[in-house]
Amino acid sequence: MPAAATPSPSAGSVLVIPPARIDRAVASLDGLVRAIMRTTGVPGVSVAVVHDDKVVFLKGYGVRNTRTKAAVNADTVFELASVSKTVGATVVAAEVGRGVVKWSDPVAKYVPGFTLADPWVGSHVTIGDMYAHRSGLPDHAADLLEDLGFGRAETLARLRFYPLDPFRTTYHYTNFGMTAGAQAVADAAGVSWEQLSRDRIYTPLGMTHTSSRYADYRTAPNHADLHVRVGTSWQPLHVRDADTQSPAGGVSSSARDMANWMRLELAGGVFDGRRIVDAKALEATHSPNLQSNPLSSPDSRGSFYGYGTGIGYDQAGRVRWSHSGAFAMGAATNYVMLPSEHLGIIVLTNGYPIGVPETLTAEFMDLAEFGKQLYPWFAMYDGVFTAMAEEHGELIGKRRPAAPECAPAAAQYTGSYANDLYGTATVEAANGKFVLVLGPKRMRFPLAHWNGRVFSYTPPGESSTGLSAVTFSGTCGSVASQMTIENLDESGVGIFKR
Repeated sequence: MPAAATPSPSAGSVLVIPPARIDRAVASLDGLVRAIMRTTGVPGVSVAVVHDDKVVFLKGYGVRNTRTKAAVNADTVFELASVSKTVGATVVAAEVGRGVVKWSDPVAKYVPGFTLADPWVGSHVTIGDMYAHRSGLPDHAADLLEDLGFGRAETLARLRFYPLDPFRTTYHYTNFGMTAGAQAVADAAGVSWEQLSRDRIYTPLGMTHTSSRYADYRTAPNHADLHVRVGTSWQPLHVRDADTQSPAGGVSSSARDMANWMRLELAGGVFDGRRIVDAKALEATHSPNLQSNPLSSPDSRGSFYGYGTGIGYDQAGRVRWSHSGAFAMGAATNYVMLPSEHLGIIVLTNGYPIGVPETLTAEFMDLAEFGKQLYPWFAMYDGVFTAMAEEHGELIGKRRPAAPECAPAAAQYTGSYANDLYGTATVEAANGKFVLVLGPKRMRFPLAHWNGRVFSYTPPGESSTGLSAVTFSGTCGSVASQMTIENLDESGVGIFKR
């Protein structure tokens, strides 16, 4: 996920940042990390700061797992979630610089059979369009396919079933649109995306603890497990295999490795005196395309999206590059870079998103630029993430009627139902209990009668919104001709016909 929009106080323009101010901000960072860990209890944090092409802060805090108590250090591997998007954009820039692809190349040029709902858009949408989230695909299109077990190739093929908003004028954040762009680059290079990332960026930068394969993260001895908060404790309850959308969310890395990546970004593609990525190709990732957050007040500043990179203008008018990453199953990450000062900070955590990494990067940048904190950042970010995490749906917050109408009979509901996007869904019944079967792996979900022609089920995966409704057509006693699965009906694509 991209960084939240930054408010705009009347701090005034600051033309020069005294070096000592940045030094003091670095010196304050240890206390900032410990303070927010006390406030939130988040299990593990790892932080890196680079300035003038040097790593000036590198430290791990807390534990990798609240059960084993294994300690976090600078080499602990975390899942990056959507910070993967900017890392992936660096990979694409490397291939653009080598002449393998252009940002303006159509995805369909390299991915056989690729298209979208509008065939003209499908044939013209470019790698750059996908990395800028301007394809017209709906927000988070196809994330639910991943939750149901569809693989990458099949998911990308099914993008054609999503309705489109206006091409190149609409910003919608789409993991699988970006993954399609990355897949085009990998296909053009003739290797897997995971291998291409390693060859072009991870190996040249000495990022020995970084991978775009989930198996490498999971088998790394020094990896941080995902945690969610249950009551007042943090527990490692989930795993998140993001291989299907690896270019958009599947990178794992350490603070030490990511410091090297920030050095490359801030040095325009040079690392330790060697040109790794062409400067012009990399510069394109840092150039605004579409506005990603609307202006909230007359004195607010716009937030934009480049290629896999959030671009904004801070309280002093300086350009910032940033991105957040979040897995509801238990990871939160954020980086902010200030290119004018060759300054960058990245924060990796193994707790689900409540604003911890964003707070730390914002507090640090306040101190570095202005010598003081301008806002109560955690209170603000915690509110944003709490609102984002709220369950939604027609059954949320409601109680099942004590005497529901229309007692269900198997013959009215059982059978197979077809949907272009999601494939065949099956409703089965045995001993008075109903089961909904979905996806290529035939995942089984208990269906509970709610009232009338409405049943409830709990969806799986990262995008789960809590209890969801399954509504069958017809009147009580009739055979249903279709069903609408609420959580799958984003953009009107969740109707299944018998």
